[in-house]
Amino acid sequence: MDLLELKSIWNDVLDELEATNRIAWLAFFDARLASLENQVLTLDFSDASKFKDGHDLKSSVSSNTYDALLAAIEKITGLSLTLEFS
Repeated sequence: MDLLELKSIWNDVLDELEATNRIAWLAFFDARLASLENQVLTLDFSDASKFKDGHDLKSSVSSNTYDALLAAIEKITGLSLTLEFS
Protein backbone atom coordinates (compact mmCIF):
# COMPACT_ATOMS: atom_id res chain seq x y z
CA MET A 1 0.00 0.00 0.00
CA ASP A 2 1.23 3.46 -0.79
CA LEU A 3 0.43 6.83 0.78
CA LEU A 4 -2.37 7.66 -1.68
CA GLU A 5 -4.10 4.34 -1.00
CA LEU A 6 -3.84 4.89 2.75
CA LYS A 7 -5.20 8.41 2.40
CA SER A 8 -8.18 7.04 0.47
CA ILE A 9 -9.20 4.84 3.40
CA TRP A 10 -7.97 7.05 6.26
CA ASN A 11 -11.54 7.95 7.26
CA ASP A 12 -12.21 4.24 7.77
CA VAL A 13 -9.19 4.08 10.07
CA LEU A 14 -10.46 7.10 11.99
CA ASP A 15 -13.95 5.60 12.27
CA GLU A 16 -12.45 2.42 13.73
CA LEU A 17 -10.33 4.47 16.11
CA GLU A 18 -13.32 6.51 17.25
CA ALA A 19 -15.28 3.32 17.94
CA THR A 20 -12.49 1.78 20.00
CA ASN A 21 -10.70 4.69 21.68
CA ARG A 22 -12.27 8.14 21.54
CA ILE A 23 -9.29 9.77 23.30
CA ALA A 24 -6.94 8.47 20.62
CA TRP A 25 -9.36 9.62 17.93
CA LEU A 26 -9.31 13.12 19.42
CA ALA A 27 -5.52 13.09 19.39
CA PHE A 28 -5.19 11.97 15.77
CA PHE A 29 -8.30 13.05 13.86
CA ASP A 30 -6.67 16.16 12.41
CA ALA A 31 -3.33 14.57 11.54
CA ARG A 32 -2.20 14.84 7.95
CA LEU A 33 -0.58 11.82 6.40
CA ALA A 34 2.81 13.13 5.34
CA SER A 35 4.59 10.00 4.13
CA LEU A 36 4.56 6.22 4.19
CA GLU A 37 7.96 4.65 3.61
CA ASN A 38 9.41 1.35 4.81
CA GLN A 39 6.40 0.65 7.05
CA VAL A 40 6.82 4.05 8.78
CA LEU A 41 3.86 6.41 8.67
CA THR A 42 4.77 10.04 9.23
CA LEU A 43 1.99 12.25 10.54
CA ASP A 44 2.03 16.03 10.26
CA PHE A 45 0.13 18.19 12.74
CA SER A 46 1.28 21.58 11.50
CA ASP A 47 -1.71 23.80 10.87
CA ALA A 48 -1.01 27.48 10.94
CA SER A 49 -4.59 28.29 11.86
CA LYS A 50 -4.41 26.17 15.02
CA PHE A 51 -0.83 26.13 16.25
CA LYS A 52 1.87 28.62 15.38
CA ASP A 53 4.60 25.96 15.39
CA GLY A 54 2.51 22.77 15.31
CA HIS A 55 2.37 20.78 18.52
CA ASP A 56 4.38 18.07 20.17
CA LEU A 57 1.91 15.22 20.33
CA LYS A 58 4.58 12.69 21.19
CA SER A 59 5.20 14.26 24.57
CA SER A 60 1.53 14.71 25.42
CA VAL A 61 -0.12 11.32 24.81
CA SER A 62 0.35 7.87 26.23
CA SER A 63 1.70 4.84 24.44
CA ASN A 64 -1.83 3.39 24.64
CA THR A 65 -2.97 6.22 22.37
CA TYR A 66 -0.31 5.35 19.79
CA ASP A 67 -1.13 1.67 20.12
CA ALA A 68 -4.82 2.36 19.52
CA LEU A 69 -4.05 4.16 16.25
CA LEU A 70 -1.67 1.44 15.11
CA ALA A 71 -4.27 -1.22 15.94
CA ALA A 72 -6.94 0.63 13.94
CA ILE A 73 -4.57 0.97 10.99
CA GLU A 74 -3.75 -2.73 11.12
CA LYS A 75 -7.40 -3.76 11.40
CA ILE A 76 -8.46 -1.66 8.41
CA THR A 77 -5.40 -2.07 6.19
CA GLY A 78 -3.61 -5.17 7.40
CA LEU A 79 -0.42 -3.10 7.71
CA SER A 80 1.80 -3.21 10.78
CA LEU A 81 3.32 0.28 10.91
CA THR A 82 5.32 2.50 13.19
CA LEU A 83 4.64 6.21 13.63
CA GLU A 84 6.77 9.30 13.23
CA PHE A 85 5.78 12.94 13.52
CA SER A 86 6.87 15.95 11.54
